[in-house]
Amino acid sequence: MMKMPGHCSGNSETDRPEVDMLKDIGLQIAVKCGGLPLAVKVMGGLLCQKDKQRHEWNMVLNDSIWSASEMPEELNYSIYLSYEDLPPSIKQCFLYYSLLPKSAVWYKNSIIGMWISEGFLHGTSADLEELGSKYYKELILRNLIEPVTKWADQQVCSMHDVVRSFAQFVARDEALAAQSGETGFITKLSSHKFLRLSMEKKVSESDGLDWSSLHAQKTLRTLILVGPISMKPSDSIVDFPCLRTLHTESVDVAVLVESLGKLKHLRYLFIWKSDISSLPDNIGNMKCLQFICLVKCQQSVKLPHSILKLAQLRYLNFHDSSINGIPKGFSVLTNLRNLRGFPAQTDGVWCSLDELGPLSELRSLGVQRLENVSVTSSAAKAKLGEKVHLTLLFLYCSSILGDDGLIKDEKGVSEEEQRQIAGVFDELCPSPSLEYLDINGFFGRRLPRWMMSRSAPVFKSLRIIFMLDLACCTQLPDCLCQLPCLQDITIRRAPAIKHVGLEFLQSYQTPAAFPRLRKLELTGMVEWEEWKWEEQVQAMPLLEVLELENCRLRCLPPGLASHARALKSISAQNNQHLNSLENFASAVELEVAKNPDLERITNLPNLRKLEIEACPKLNVLDGICALQRLVLEDYAMETLPGYMQDVNPRHFELRCSLTLLTSIAAGQSGPEWDRFSHIDHVKAYAPDENNTRKWYVLYTREPCSLITNVRHSISAGDEQEDQQVIS
Repeated sequence: MMKMPGHCSGNSETDRPEVDMLKDIGLQIAVKCGGLPLAVKVMGGLLCQKDKQRHEWNMVLNDSIWSASEMPEELNYSIYLSYEDLPPSIKQCFLYYSLLPKSAVWYKNSIIGMWISEGFLHGTSADLEELGSKYYKELILRNLIEPVTKWADQQVCSMHDVVRSFAQFVARDEALAAQSGETGFITKLSSHKFLRLSMEKKVSESDGLDWSSLHAQKTLRTLILVGPISMKPSDSIVDFPCLRTLHTESVDVAVLVESLGKLKHLRYLFIWKSDISSLPDNIGNMKCLQFICLVKCQQSVKLPHSILKLAQLRYLNFHDSSINGIPKGFSVLTNLRNLRGFPAQTDGVWCSLDELGPLSELRSLGVQRLENVSVTSSAAKAKLGEKVHLTLLFLYCSSILGDDGLIKDEKGVSEEEQRQIAGVFDELCPSPSLEYLDINGFFGRRLPRWMMSRSAPVFKSLRIIFMLDLACCTQLPDCLCQLPCLQDITIRRAPAIKHVGLEFLQSYQTPAAFPRLRKLELTGMVEWEEWKWEEQVQAMPLLEVLELENCRLRCLPPGLASHARALKSISAQNNQHLNSLENFASAVELEVAKNPDLERITNLPNLRKLEIEACPKLNVLDGICALQRLVLEDYAMETLPGYMQDVNPRHFELRCSLTLLTSIAAGQSGPEWDRFSHIDHVKAYAPDENNTRKWYVLYTREPCSLITNVRHSISAGDEQEDQQVIS
């Protein structure tokens, strides 16, 4: 039967009779998908939206679309069915998503901001972001966009090329998405009027595209530019009087600043990594502006005072820019939902934290340079605890750690400075509605009290915690283990932590500590030596991903192996003293890299994929009988390790020196034959001086075949190539 996505599986026991009843229809729909994985996935997303009734699924099976003749290649039957099933408002959002250039990273908040600016979301002003989030999740549920796992909480998604082509074909009369160098692009611009236009261009490309090429597009409502475009000092934005959305990345738009204020209908202004030094002084006249983003604009240092006139402003982001002050009176912008990059100041010229107090509608807040705050009462006036809608919080100090993860200044941080910053953070206690917490650069000896006390507020909705550069903290937070929704903890660079004890795991309100935690990343804790977790302490029953990097642990605690029974993926890198990894019964993937003392990997009975990089002392691989794929990378290795004879993966990939590769290329007559000949498929590579995979050996056990472009007699410096087959 067609496999449904996990999010719609429901209760397996109660759904079983219904699933069995629909099995025959599901199989017929899968056949109509032609065996294409994407088509099956999209149809699964569609059927998840239907009631589990035979007539509902039969309507999908018997839809006339399946038998439509001469349908254009872009109109994939499955995607068309899923598209037609969308409510009209979500159709617009879906088509708009296909306009976004693939080379850029598109965050959920930006996409929803665009949808709001285009008028796709119809609701009260108070709930537009929530409605946009609902539409975004609907597209994910239907598998029309897919979360990128690199980013937490589905904040970034991708769209499959086939889905993108379909959507662009449907929207072709109103929207054009183009890459520089495409044939006929300039002709399309001059011969057809579009409502929406996106162009992406690589920085290295030069195709003569300039601002004047766009002049014919007088009716544009959306203009998205990713990559440089040639501009003259006389160029202006006034050629696009209908523009509602302007999004630029790596575009030098300084010449357009003077004319920006004339765009009376502009609602969305996004400028990323530009030479712009300031927004226009008359920006306050742009009464429709709802979304302003100036990220990575390093020449921007201040905001014009007239920005306080933008009563409709919902989103303001100048994270990673050089803006160091905001005009006094900022608290009048009470419509703000998202505020990132707010610089904490105390000099009296610019507004301070107390002007955050009246901003009660905030859903997302980012404050930086908190080391500048010397009076804790100023932090208290921000009234974070009263912001009942606040779900995302970013609290940043400027980092005092160097590239090695240690404090840069030899003098360190005084005890008074540590107490001062801890007091400021104590007053920044958020409301229990918080879902995502990001703390960066904090240099107090202890974390805020609201993270370190049994009597601290219970953040029942908190799902993700990210903490970076905790320069002086000596202890991990001890009240996280009781949080019922916490799924993801990431701690990077905490050089003062040497021990993690039972206080981290002690549960006060739940049978097991961290009952819903799925990912734990602890990296850059360069002095961490001990992790206490005995087998009798129950914790992390749902943990799936563990990442450990750059610490001094010798082994992982026995409690982890005993109780983290859902653990599927383990990564251990740059751990100077780690000597063994053992007894993880559920692990499916393991990556170990640059662990100089690692000697043993044993008793991982379900391990399917193992990647090993530069672990020179590793000599025992035992109890990994399910191994399917082994990847080994070590350019200093002179011979294949002895453990190769103890494992039997189906696929083995080796990245090694040319000297070792030459020995392998000798085949049956060479010294390495007994260590790899029992493996079904072997691919071995050695780099040339440009670090490209020039030399190779390809081996198959049955029928026995060895293909290589390395001759056994050549030296490592010889550029001569040869190919031989041994069978």
